Amino acid sequence: MTLRSSLEVIPVTPAYWAEACAHLAKKDRVMKNLIPQFGDAILETLGDAFVTLARSIVGQQISVTAAQSVWDRFAALSKRMTPGAVLKLKVDDMRAAGLSARKVEYLVDLALHFGSGKVQVQAWQEMDDEAIIDELVAIRGIGRWTAEMFLIFHLLRPNVLPLDDVGLINGISRNYFSGEPVSRNDAREVAQAWSPYSTVATWYIWRSLDPVPVAY
Repeated sequence: MTLRSSLEVIPVTPAYWAEACAHLAKKDRVMKNLIPQFGDAILETLGDAFVTLARSIVGQQISVTAAQSVWDRFAALSKRMTPGAVLKLKVDDMRAAGLSARKVEYLVDLALHFGSGKVQVQAWQEMDDEAIIDELVAIRGIGRWTAEMFLIFHLLRPNVLPLDDVGLINGISRNYFSGEPVSRNDAREVAQAWSPYSTVATWYIWRSLDPVPVAY
């Protein structure tokens, strides 16, 4: 077993997870079969709002595997992933890590928002999901999908249904429709049984496509 150093951030997990799994297993036959396949694996956050949003920007429009590869190279450019550190990076180095010119611009703008204090992280805990989404999408490069990833992976909100997520749609297609194409309405109909734990169901759908969970 590897011991965590005193400086290492300990992941936080949702207190509602066991209750959510029981609810989903009762309400949804696919979830009843899917959940046990992943044992004790659970959604977790490392608690850093800036890193969570940065990772979501890196992951836009590319696969989970590709996003992890690009993130690893990008994160290796600095000892710590902070707004100040990102602002000191050279554009050419960021591009060489696999980031598009647009994503470089988005990451720099994100770092400027955090570095200048325009983003008030503490207030988010008291805000509802849609209010947080409205605030986040005002930042350049952050759309609804990125904001929803933040709700899931940083704030651990229990009932987020990211219908713009390709993985979720593909996973619903595979698990509920034998691989047939799925519309947003189809996905929304399937997810009716998931509420109020759509986040947890979405996480298991993702796991069915990529078994290794990622902590943001």
